Amino acid sequence: MRYLSEILAAWRPLLAAGLGMGTGMSIIGTITSAIAPSLVADVGWSKAQFAMTGMLGMLTALAMPFIGRLADVAGVKLTALIGIVAMPLALLGFSFNGGSFGVYVAVFVFQSIVCVTTTATVYTRLVVQHVIHARGLALAIVACGPALFSAIGGPVINAYVEANGWMATYQMLAVFTAIAGAVTFLLIPSSHAAATVNAPAGAPARREPKRSAREDYPLIFREPAFWVLLGAMYLCNLPLTLILVQLKMLVLDQGITGEGASIMFTALAAGMLLGRFITGVALDRFAPQVVSFFTLGLPGLGLFVLATDLDAAWIVTASIFSLGFAVGAEGDILAFLVARHFRPAIYSSVLGLLTGVCSLAAASGAALLSWTLASTGTFNTFLVTTGTAVFVGSLLLLMLRGAPHEEAAGEPVPA
Repeated sequence: MRYLSEILAAWRPLLAAGLGMGTGMSIIGTITSAIAPSLVADVGWSKAQFAMTGMLGMLTALAMPFIGRLADVAGVKLTALIGIVAMPLALLGFSFNGGSFGVYVAVFVFQSIVCVTTTATVYTRLVVQHVIHARGLALAIVACGPALFSAIGGPVINAYVEANGWMATYQMLAVFTAIAGAVTFLLIPSSHAAATVNAPAGAPARREPKRSAREDYPLIFREPAFWVLLGAMYLCNLPLTLILVQLKMLVLDQGITGEGASIMFTALAAGMLLGRFITGVALDRFAPQVVSFFTLGLPGLGLFVLATDLDAAWIVTASIFSLGFAVGAEGDILAFLVARHFRPAIYSSVLGLLTGVCSLAAASGAALLSWTLASTGTFNTFLVTTGTAVFVGSLLLLMLRGAPHEEAAGEPVPA
């Protein structure tokens, strides 16, 4: 009962985090993947040219450490407000690009830097502040926001863009995110909660003194777990641009019809949902490094299968499902491991650095994808290369062991 009662006691921050993530920057991949084919065909851009926009994720990589630090210092509510306001403006900007690739890129740059204040780096801090014993499950619950949007919104957006065009679709989504953002902001607990550190339900809040970046970052960089996580997250996120931005183009390349592509969005979203819950509960009960290895290594198999001639609809669907499972699992794993190996007061600072690495990996993967598409005209080289990288990255996570700061604090540490 204690396990679930902790979730119920923290319903408001968990609802705020789930809604915020489910209507924030994390859904841009689903939106772009659904709209991109119509947009590219309408304005005459090449697939290789459009794939290059993924390289702009480098800007997100640079912004994330600052966003994470801001969340630690200013709190979740003020930090998230920036992206809540910027998100609808970015979507409107996309709708008015007029076929200009330069305008599209300019809006993409704005979005990549400003709207990342509505991502897990900021919102999962609410989970770490309010939940201890059921943290894996709590992270799974809030991370379901983007997956639910993909499951429901992916097919809806896919149908809407086919019926109304890409411009009207962006404008409809701008209105939707504005309303959802306002509700999220009202749900986020007041700013004093930013200083709360792992206070169990009913216990008085404990506060840690503010520390300067000059004090905190050397401690972060001296922790071996940081470098293990950095290497693993970089390798495991190389195929991310394919999964979140190029999915519809990939399945069309596999011979799946445009109508069948809607099923692939559902398979991806279903995999994300199951990945989050299964991984979240497993992290609370089993050795996190072992759980991480198996769940993040799974998409390697799916990537290899997609590179073969096995293109039956059920095989492609199963492969896409495996990719979604790993994407869902990673949302739990990274946040859980950061909270496990680092003090809560610097949680978002560390997560911001590592999320920046994930964005850097996605940008690197986009560059690799653009080059391989231009050179070969197929996704196969990219699929094999990134499948290998994912397997190596998941192996690195087996190097993680205990969490000294939790043991010192007297908190239970999974075996």
